[in-house]
Amino acid sequence: MKVVALAGGVGGAKLADGLAEILPPDSLTIVVNTGDDFEHLGLHVSPDLDTVCYTLAGLANRATGWGRADESWRFLEALDALGGPTWFRLGDRDLALHHERTRRLAAGESLGDVTRDLAARMGVKIAVLPMTNDAVRTLVLTEEGEIPFQAYFVAMACEPRVRGFRFSGAETARPAPGVLEALAGADVIVMCPSNPWVSLDPILAVPGVRQAVGRGATVAVSPIVGGQALKGPAAKMFREMGIEPSARAVGTHFEGLIRGLVIDVEDAQQAPSIEAVGMRTLVTRTVMKGRRARRRLAEEVVLFGQQVAR
Repeated sequence: MKVVALAGGVGGAKLADGLAEILPPDSLTIVVNTGDDFEHLGLHVSPDLDTVCYTLAGLANRATGWGRADESWRFLEALDALGGPTWFRLGDRDLALHHERTRRLAAGESLGDVTRDLAARMGVKIAVLPMTNDAVRTLVLTEEGEIPFQAYFVAMACEPRVRGFRFSGAETARPAPGVLEALAGADVIVMCPSNPWVSLDPILAVPGVRQAVGRGATVAVSPIVGGQALKGPAAKMFREMGIEPSARAVGTHFEGLIRGLVIDVEDAQQAPSIEAVGMRTLVTRTVMKGRRARRRLAEEVVLFGQQVAR
């Protein structure tokens, strides 16, 4: 059985980790959002790729879900003393990864090739693919104007009111090698509990990806539980776009693209209205507190995907 997961952010990384626990390495491919990528301190930073790879390698900071465990901050402290920009926190170990990625990209390697090699060096055995090797950048449309995602998310702490999103470069981007092939050969496609607006929509904006996802046995896991996002600004974005955040709203967002939606037991009462639009539901515990919960949810999601495929 072949499974492809679309992922971004901490929630996506956790479910990807659960899937990696239950599936053979050659049966799983993770396609990761790169709309969050940006250049900082002269380095190419790929936050979602790094979060996924660190999590799969067991190197992630468990307290935050992002960054590396056992990190040190000597570079950032010295940079601050010199008056440099420290709004985006890069630890010393993390900097080594960004530096090596930047060096190899400048030498002509693709983001996909660099990611594959660096992930393998961390001990990651499954295929982790960027959504594209081309530059796609998420821009947040706000009342204060158009803001690059990392500036909105980190520097401005998600404060500006959101009016929409634009994925600069997506219209001319090409899926990274292996992405469409993996989607075409997948028995189950999983859209992880990632922010629909800024983690999954950028992947779907790459030409050919949405069509490939829509043709598959695709199920999504709602990142909204009890009207709130477990992590990040997804619920705030829904509200500011004039949509009440809910599992049902997630289903509506992906209507026509997915066949099934996994929702938390807290939102069980929404299942009938979701199923009324022709979408199957799985009601279970979607909050992943610990590796055991990640594995259990992954097992249930894959089984649900198999049922939907039939």
